[in-house]
Amino acid sequence: MTPLWMGAVARVRAAVGDTPVDLAIVLGTGLGEVAGDDPADIAVPYSELPGFPRSDVSGHAGRLVLSRRGGRLIAWLQGRAHYYESGDARAMSGAIDALAALGAKQLIVTCASGSTRPDLATGSLVLINDHINFSGMNPLIGAEGDTRFVAMTQAYDPALAAQLKAAAAQAHVALGEGVYMWFSGPSFETPAEVRMAAVLGADLVGMSTVPEVILARRLGLRIAGLSLVTNFAAGIAGGDPDHAGTKRVAAAGADALKRLLDSFLLPSSESLS
Repeated sequence: MTPLWMGAVARVRAAVGDTPVDLAIVLGTGLGEVAGDDPADIAVPYSELPGFPRSDVSGHAGRLVLSRRGGRLIAWLQGRAHYYESGDARAMSGAIDALAALGAKQLIVTCASGSTRPDLATGSLVLINDHINFSGMNPLIGAEGDTRFVAMTQAYDPALAAQLKAAAAQAHVALGEGVYMWFSGPSFETPAEVRMAAVLGADLVGMSTVPEVILARRLGLRIAGLSLVTNFAAGIAGGDPDHAGTKRVAAAGADALKRLLDSFLLPSSESLS
């Protein structure tokens, strides 16, 4: 049986022809505007892309934006589906499969997060160098065959990380580095859970990203992760997070992420192939 996401591939091909997608970028809560608004861009609602997620979370526009940067085709995903919306860790599998079929070999995942460190303040942009899947869920549960046994030793590609660090320096954007811990949500973490996360080595806590990384690594994509700290996690420096605050701070801090990615996507940047 033909996978549902093949319909999304056909829809994108009808819009952009046979040009392969060079890079896909998932934009998290409040970060959708980072894609820009070039009149030449092509925006397709997820509702027109079979297999793409249907998210009901505010701060996620639910569109695929296709733009050309330096002769390369970039696919921007304005929003994602979360495990907590449906209890399905595979919610992003159709989108990831379609992007891979369209030619994407690299994926940058972005997200909002809470900081477990008093020195990692609100507004900080952080390169994710590893993650902890604390939720216990996995999008490959139920998958068949040996490809489900995905190696995660270098889930986040060192070469892509180095390129992002260089791009941040070129754009004069401060870029920290840390470990992200995935909680299922949708409730925020308790102060005790945050203290535990810090003890276990997590610098950031959040409710997304990790399932996409696992799904993409199964397909052989190279991954980079960027997180915008939108709040101190519960109990850290008086942190008491809420969704409205997450969206507000993410929108305000999106400029730094945009400048970093614009620098990364300059035609003079090192090839990602």
